[in-house]
Amino acid sequence: MTRYDAVEAASYRVAREISLDGLSSWREVLLPYFVPGRSVLDLGAGTGLFVRAFAEWFPAVSVVAVEPSADMRAASGLPMLAGDACSVPLPDASVDVVWMSTVVHHVSDLGAAGVELRRVLRPGGVVVLRSLFRERPDGIGLFRFFPEAVRALASFPSVDEVASGLGFEVERLEAVPQVTALSLAEKASSVRWEADTLLRSLSSEEFSAGLARLREAAAVESGPVVDHLDLLVLRTVGGV
Repeated sequence: MTRYDAVEAASYRVAREISLDGLSSWREVLLPYFVPGRSVLDLGAGTGLFVRAFAEWFPAVSVVAVEPSADMRAASGLPMLAGDACSVPLPDASVDVVWMSTVVHHVSDLGAAGVELRRVLRPGGVVVLRSLFRERPDGIGLFRFFPEAVRALASFPSVDEVASGLGFEVERLEAVPQVTALSLAEKASSVRWEADTLLRSLSSEEFSAGLARLREAAAVESGPVVDHLDLLVLRTVGGV
């Protein structure tokens, strides 16, 4: 999994974290899985956006956060364990839900990760992903201003590659809307090259040109910025 340094962690909090109001649609789609009394592993928890969200949305659910980057853990200000998808520091059969938000494209060995996820999940447990997949780019407004960033999707796995690579079956797949900024002007003020896998594929010239297009649009357009990421729910083969 990708390990972010201190500068990238600070940029991540500025550029990638979304208000809980903006994420409210995720609360609704997660309700069937975040049942009171269940335990959740937030794997690749980053700077703790969803640790904080889950504490507010699902206070009766126990959440443990695991993050490979020491700088991300420090930036979060929250208790987190060091670990990654291929080395989860939890006992066997200890969680009901594995949550992975914009993480799976960083996992280099899906097979090894799948072994670990099945190890820590209790029978009947699920893996719930919030992600972008190679064949489903349409909900990302970033591409309007940074069209060259589409090429970075070549490194992202497809839905089938994730499911088969991890060794799970697809139970649910749908695009979920989220308000990523209250306006294009707010978006332009927070975008950071180093905080986004898609933008990191750009040259400095491409990034500067895209930022100029974004600022130009922000000068004349109003209203919230709504993007979509996919909810993918996976169960063990046969539901065991």
